[in-house]
Amino acid sequence: MNAVEIEEAISVLAEQPFNGGEFPYLFLQAFGNKETTIKRLRAGASNKSDLGGVLQTNNIHIAAAAPGAVTKTLAALKASPATAKAKARFILSTDGEDFEAEDFDSGETIACAYADFPDHFGFFLPLAGITTVKQVRESSFDIRATSRMNRLYVELLKDNPDWGAAARRHDMNHFMARLIFCFFAERTDIFHGSGLFTQTVERMSAKDSSNTHEIIGELFRAMNTKRDDRESADIPRWADAFPYVNGELFSGSVDAPRFSKIARSYLMHIGSLDWTKINPDIFGSMIQAVAEDEERGALGMHYTSVPNILKVLNPLFLDDLRARLAEADDNPRKLLNLRNRMAKIRVFDPACGSGNFLVIAYKEMRAIEAEINKRRGEADRRTHIPLTNFRGIELRDFPAEVARLALIIAEFQCDVLYRGQKEALQDFLPLDAQNWITCGNALRLDWLSVCPPTGTGLKLHADDLFHTPLDQAQIDFENEGGETYICGNPQFKGARKQTKAQKEDMAHVFGGGNEFKDCDYVTAWYLKAAEFAEDCDAIFAFVSTSSISEGEQVAHLWSHLYRLGCHIIFAHQGFKWRNNASNNAAVQCVIIGVGRSKPARCTLYEGETKRDVESVSPYLIAGPELYVKTRDVPLSQELNWMVSGSMARDGGSLILTHDEAKALIHDEPTAMELLRELVGSKELVHYRNRKCLWIDDECLPIAQKIAAVCERIQEVRSFREASPAKTTKGYAAIPHKFAQRAHKNTIAIAVAAASSEEREYLPADIFDQNTVISNLAFAVYDPSLWEFAVVCSKMHIAWVATVCGKLETRLRYSSTLGWNTFPLPLLTEKNKADLTRCAEDILLTREAHFPATIGDLYDPERMPADLRAAHDRNDEVLERIYIGRRFRNDTERLEKLFELYTKMIASPGAATKKKKAGAST
Repeated sequence: MNAVEIEEAISVLAEQPFNGGEFPYLFLQAFGNKETTIKRLRAGASNKSDLGGVLQTNNIHIAAAAPGAVTKTLAALKASPATAKAKARFILSTDGEDFEAEDFDSGETIACAYADFPDHFGFFLPLAGITTVKQVRESSFDIRATSRMNRLYVELLKDNPDWGAAARRHDMNHFMARLIFCFFAERTDIFHGSGLFTQTVERMSAKDSSNTHEIIGELFRAMNTKRDDRESADIPRWADAFPYVNGELFSGSVDAPRFSKIARSYLMHIGSLDWTKINPDIFGSMIQAVAEDEERGALGMHYTSVPNILKVLNPLFLDDLRARLAEADDNPRKLLNLRNRMAKIRVFDPACGSGNFLVIAYKEMRAIEAEINKRRGEADRRTHIPLTNFRGIELRDFPAEVARLALIIAEFQCDVLYRGQKEALQDFLPLDAQNWITCGNALRLDWLSVCPPTGTGLKLHADDLFHTPLDQAQIDFENEGGETYICGNPQFKGARKQTKAQKEDMAHVFGGGNEFKDCDYVTAWYLKAAEFAEDCDAIFAFVSTSSISEGEQVAHLWSHLYRLGCHIIFAHQGFKWRNNASNNAAVQCVIIGVGRSKPARCTLYEGETKRDVESVSPYLIAGPELYVKTRDVPLSQELNWMVSGSMARDGGSLILTHDEAKALIHDEPTAMELLRELVGSKELVHYRNRKCLWIDDECLPIAQKIAAVCERIQEVRSFREASPAKTTKGYAAIPHKFAQRAHKNTIAIAVAAASSEEREYLPADIFDQNTVISNLAFAVYDPSLWEFAVVCSKMHIAWVATVCGKLETRLRYSSTLGWNTFPLPLLTEKNKADLTRCAEDILLTREAHFPATIGDLYDPERMPADLRAAHDRNDEVLERIYIGRRFRNDTERLEKLFELYTKMIASPGAATKKKKAGAST
């Protein structure tokens, strides 16, 4: 269960008549405990309470109290030996009137009326396995409000199915946005008095809900009618108390969907919430999910957390503003200059969703401005920061509407906070008619028309905030010549998961070619931002999947960005991106800040550590501004050639299982001469139970005498002849052979093409001439044994993990990008002898654990101590060759490897190695 679902369940529980005997079980059920768990507790099998309550080990001890004895019962729970023995984190006592609880981990307590305990649902979220509760608890109102809005939305669609169809979905979303404004306005004195909207609907509409939609429609019409026009518009007396809000929010159709009695009841409940507590930066994303069927299952869980947003905004420009504020101290002139500078700053999010980044940027800047005004003795001064300097592009209409609404609410809240309620209300209505959030495809729009650097643009006022041609910004900036900062969290979408339309977007941005076909969708935003920055020298920073700083994507992206004069000015290395749902998957993300002017020192964030470095590599380490290109020959001339293994292209007919091979030999013993072991990545790591027919031309007469083999050869011919691929069709002339043959009759090192990122070392092994390595692995034929030591080192896996990239989350190996580019120092004969001994030690240690597979031996939780020791010796020998000591971590390893790589590619002798005999065909 996610937090919204839990809040709904808790709220339902609080509304039911209190039953002391049932409450503990219903409470646990609301937090996602399964029925089987509840049954075990009821039966006493897992209930360890010594006070007649319910005690769940490692979680909570609950006891219903006698009337008026809640505090006494809570003290008994705290003193209970069973509570301590079961290591309960929470204790809870209630009598149906009062409610008290304590969290032993934090020391926090709750004491409230029973009816109000749902307000504190975030306190208990660890019971559901949701450990990132701080942000959820801080946004508990937003979750409760979203829960109620979701219930209302679903209920309205039941009775108004046409409003859920594509033709009217926009009207439904527009209606919900209007309701949000009304709920906020009636609780903040924007509508004079408290609860005016809800109370009017309750008083004027029939209890059977038959005319609720008509009453709401009349209220919307009143808010769209100026005072001087109300008499002629025949506005009812009971609606005349509502202010003129402005046609841009309530213009157009004032139709409302029909309400059932349940929907009307939900409306009343929503209005009773304390909307002064709304967080527009979070609520926007939550309410967006209400309107999107595919997101409702994880309602409220997709918002970008404020700490993550600040990871982008702080180093982008907020840290500098705060530094200038500290530098200004109480100097009036410097403070004024800073305030004037801030008034011209533009913040532009070209993938703004419901406006989270823009709202946070606005609120943080208002806080800085408020401090400036305070120091200048002008605390009541109106803000100089125009809301319209916070520009956005959003593909979908409803999030774009919510983004504007969230910014409007944020502005009002900031005015209340820094100027007072009276001054805030005085300037709030009517709402500004201007449109500054653009609805459209950011990868197809001209960003300069949306966020013009010199203030040029169309001066067009919209007739309706939500029904306007939104393919361009419709107002100028109030101040020209300011700084522009681009930020956001665009769609990640890996290359293999993009829709046809998204692929077309990529081709449009990259200008054709094939390089974009392997790039994440987010890379297009980097390229668009870099082109935008050519005209206005903007700085930009995006949250992205870590894959854009790994593998071939680095070259595809940075070949363009470097050409456009861009530099990384700050970066956050990979961090887990989690939302607040229980047991959710974590995405590995990075943040990259880019500008056209390279600072004297760049900033690199490594977890919680901040480093000032000379430059940041596109692989997000301290290092040179270069990207690794694929190579046809090894950069390190002492390394032998690595090739992809042999590819059958046979429809499976040349490959046999262990049992098929055994049966063939039983029937035709001479077939033994034609069979060899077959090893790909899976066999290399886990098991070796496949064989293949490896038939050289001189062995073909033997094969032709074996009927079962001839049948398989014929199947290969038929498969290849039927292929639409011209190359595969051509191989039908040699149906007894693998299509692409790299195998040599020598020993070979085999390296898995893909491997779990959890392993500390790459899966590799050595095989004799009777093993064919398939195209699902890479091979070094006739190697030096010390090369195996290199493959099996931390140095090599650190390089591969960085420059080769991943398949989903698995490490992807590449001979041209991982092996051929690997920077290895010149080795002395002693170095080679030492590494050879290390390789022998690793192989012998593995042998001692036979029949354990590589998958067994290199499980990070179960790696044998002697094997780990053998690898440690190998790592020490190799790393001392680089710097004379062990490296402290992968960051050090990579910085040294890139330093050496830079020197080696600059050397005139690089890439002079001649190609060895390659694979035959």
